[in-house]
Amino acid sequence: MSTTLIEVRPAKAADAAAVASTHDEAWRSAYQGIIPGAELEKLINRRGPQWWDSAIRKGSRVSVLVFGDRIAGYANYGRNRARSLHFEGEIYELYLRPEFQGLGFGRRLFASARRDLLQSGLKSMVIWALSDNEPATEFYRALGGRMVARSSERFGPKSLDKVAFAWTN
Repeated sequence: MSTTLIEVRPAKAADAAAVASTHDEAWRSAYQGIIPGAELEKLINRRGPQWWDSAIRKGSRVSVLVFGDRIAGYANYGRNRARSLHFEGEIYELYLRPEFQGLGFGRRLFASARRDLLQSGLKSMVIWALSDNEPATEFYRALGGRMVARSSERFGPKSLDKVAFAWTN
């Protein structure tokens, strides 16, 4: 019998290529058919290994979920960026490689990011999701998020609706 270690830990600069690869796979899976193709390519290509290396080295809060020796997902989080929403923290991104979705890993990554925000004194938090990304909106509802705001974002010629989910302690 073998045991596979599953852990959530802070990302290291050495993880940059794996985080970039995870970002690429997860975004293609989540947004193909939602975000126009050329715009999706631009968004993915902007977040290559160098971008992640720089973000991690500069102290951005990035956690990775490691399954065995492979990065299965990541979360990027910190202070809330939307001043109009009165929540202290925000999970900017939470993504898993497609083959690791539906296994409870997203819940683990979410719980770890939320715990880190709470330990930093950020007692409430928000996360945005595109309205058309039903797996994400269902996931955040299942985690107890309540919808608190709506907005839209332009992706080239297309405007997409997004919703904010919030949690308070």
